[in-house]
Amino acid sequence: MTEKTEYEITIGIETHVQLKTKTKLFSEVDNDARGKEPNSCVSPIDYALPGMLPRLNGEAVKIAVRAGTAMNCKINPRSRFDRKHYFYPDSPKGYQITQFYSPIIGAGFITLPSGKKVRIEHAHLEGDAGKLSHFDDYSLVDLNRVDTPLIEIVSMPDIKSAAEARDYCKELWRIMTYADVTEGDLYNGNMRFDVNISLAPKGSKTLGTRAEIKNLNSFRSIERAVEYEYSRQKKLLDAGEKVIQETRGWSDATGKTTSQRSKEEAQDYRYMPEPDLPPLNLSEDFVKTEAKKCPALPADYREQFKTSVPAETLEVILDYPELARRLAEVESAASSGNAVEYTANLFASVLLAEENQSLLNDNLPSAAQLKELSEMKSKNELSSTAAKEVFLKLFETKHVNKSARELAKELNLIQENDSAALEKIVDKVLENPATKSAQADFKAGKEKVLGFLVGQVMKESRGKANPSAVQEILRKKLA
Repeated sequence: MTEKTEYEITIGIETHVQLKTKTKLFSEVDNDARGKEPNSCVSPIDYALPGMLPRLNGEAVKIAVRAGTAMNCKINPRSRFDRKHYFYPDSPKGYQITQFYSPIIGAGFITLPSGKKVRIEHAHLEGDAGKLSHFDDYSLVDLNRVDTPLIEIVSMPDIKSAAEARDYCKELWRIMTYADVTEGDLYNGNMRFDVNISLAPKGSKTLGTRAEIKNLNSFRSIERAVEYEYSRQKKLLDAGEKVIQETRGWSDATGKTTSQRSKEEAQDYRYMPEPDLPPLNLSEDFVKTEAKKCPALPADYREQFKTSVPAETLEVILDYPELARRLAEVESAASSGNAVEYTANLFASVLLAEENQSLLNDNLPSAAQLKELSEMKSKNELSSTAAKEVFLKLFETKHVNKSARELAKELNLIQENDSAALEKIVDKVLENPATKSAQADFKAGKEKVLGFLVGQVMKESRGKANPSAVQEILRKKLA
């Protein structure tokens, strides 16, 4: 029986990131076509009418510099545009304006939550193509997306598993959204991932033939597609067959990749310098000014909260930039790290409960409100359940100007901590004949009945007694 070959997987990922500009890359047309009629956000330049010349959007250049800075990349002082020629119904020009020979963003890296570094080969500016909608016997062309500004980020083949591919794409998505480079709406294609996968025998110095899976737009799909493609290529190699270099599509419904076309090489596109756009020259001062505009990134928050927030909790929060920023504000306002960890746990509890996630579309509680809520909880002025109730209410617009204490009072949720007042309530419960049997059981060593007695006190106090204080008083009186 022949021993089966062990294979190593090598993955490189090309990511298209739609830039957050008001207008397109080469014309003054609205860059946001969501919900608008097909072919309504189109200029004569997009239609490639005779005599129409492109004009570079300066804001896109600034955003590209910020994106490169966020990925620890070198910003090239001189770059230029090229024409990538191909004929396709969604491209009236017959070519795409891109940066093939001299991209604006050079080599860099991003660090995954695991600590692994994935190198970035380069990233270039380019205009997007249009969109085709296919039907049984015809197709429709929508040019609203033509020349939407993109950067295409090309990773080095440093990724070695489906989980790493998922983590790389997720971290890149976080970085681009935190840096305010893109809206980051995966459903509407603000970021799209093309995953190149190849297998080679373990220890081989030569990479295998790669297949490219196009236009993935969810992290789960990326992981599933890599897992499937590994199995597909392994079966071919085990059977002595060759892997074909090709472009493949992914179906979430079937969980499979399917062949779309043989993979083109650079010479198939016929690149040439773009004659209608001059080279892009960036001064050192320009690059430094734009780089300084890059805000705090996920890695910065991991470093900031590494001793105050559990890593698992923080990774949940980091999917929402506004929550991470609010957490930083709480840390600045609070006198102890407990407020930060408590607030982080509250945020995580909202994110993990689907019925509450819609709250994140509204106003977040202020740092002052969250600080006060944390202090009230630490002083046992609020039970865990009551504090959670106040927290959820703070998201409501009508409570935006109320303090956490005002709201807790309004909801009648502040716990009774006064020892003398609590002793009176405990005495009343212990005088009740209905609790005599439980008292006797506790004195006989049955600890569990203490919960029943605490419950009776909580009932008598209408839920306002501090359970810990009540338990302490009961133990003293029943000793």
